[in-house]
Amino acid sequence: MSKKELVLRAIRGETVERIPVGFWLHYVTQEEKELVLRAIRGEAVERIPVGFWLHYVTQEEKELGLDNPAVVAKSIQGHQHYVEEISPDFVKIMSDGFFRYPSALYSREIRSIRELKDIQPIGEHHPWIEKQIEVVKEICSHFHEEIASFYNIFSPISYLKRWFRTDQSRGDQVIADFIKEDPETLAHVLDVIAGDIATLSRHLIQEAGIEGIYFSTQQIQDERVTDEEYRKFIEPSSIAVLEAANEAGGINILHICGFEGASNEVELFKDYPAQVINWATHHEGLSLAAGRKLFGDRAVLGGFVNGKKGLLYQGEREAIEQETRRLVAEAGSRGLILGADCTVPDDFQLERLDWVRQAAVL
Repeated sequence: MSKKELVLRAIRGETVERIPVGFWLHYVTQEEKELVLRAIRGEAVERIPVGFWLHYVTQEEKELGLDNPAVVAKSIQGHQHYVEEISPDFVKIMSDGFFRYPSALYSREIRSIRELKDIQPIGEHHPWIEKQIEVVKEICSHFHEEIASFYNIFSPISYLKRWFRTDQSRGDQVIADFIKEDPETLAHVLDVIAGDIATLSRHLIQEAGIEGIYFSTQQIQDERVTDEEYRKFIEPSSIAVLEAANEAGGINILHICGFEGASNEVELFKDYPAQVINWATHHEGLSLAAGRKLFGDRAVLGGFVNGKKGLLYQGEREAIEQETRRLVAEAGSRGLILGADCTVPDDFQLERLDWVRQAAVL
């Protein structure tokens, strides 16, 4: 009988050949983790928590993790190096290698949304789901202390849109075509994808030791898609994933993605059920303070431009420290986590995170 079965039999009140025994102790403090959780709850903190994140694989490798162990190993090692190098306040665990939702109907030759009308869930035992859970557990096992961590999950529309990404397009035009062709079938496809993403999110929160998900979404970057169409045919699938993550006990971050100039009507997302909100403050023209009011005093994350032309990437230390203090003065010290609009460049100097962190002491 294994040790696990011995414990389970004892819990069930069954006969065992010996009584299982266990003791536990703390190995490290929980200061950083508690700091982040207090900030999310809007409680007083002695320092504003700070976090930035970056990718650990190439653009081409982002979809190849399921069939390429080297990509997965690269991601795991990248996360391990990041944590050891900077001891972050929290970690956004990247879904590097798993950017493509692996439906059996996947094809780059799809021209009509009706070609996907018979889409079926991949199911909780699909390797794409099981492997991500395994990878997250492995990444978390290398943490030398308790760190609040959040796993990147794309919205169903983002997973579908990626099927049609090319060097010239991010797939928005194809999605707009689908909405104009048959919006009900599009909504059905997104609901099926949402079911699998909700399953993945629940397992990650309940089994892998993360606090919640970092839910990344954005509007369709095509003016043919109206707000009403977005709300009716696209939004419900996103809400379903967030609600599932909440029901699983997750503390979840909504990321309204403004990467590479994508624009969003941030107000469109104000009722999404997430505990923390992150958006491109500069690009969208909505400050952290204004955003907090819009989102009903929920915790906000961000403040810095993430790209190579921004202060965070190329500015002098004194200027970054001044901007840090300005952001805190503007947004207030409660319900605030400092970070960036989106992923920082792969060659970002991690010491810059520490510059912000040291300047964020209250």
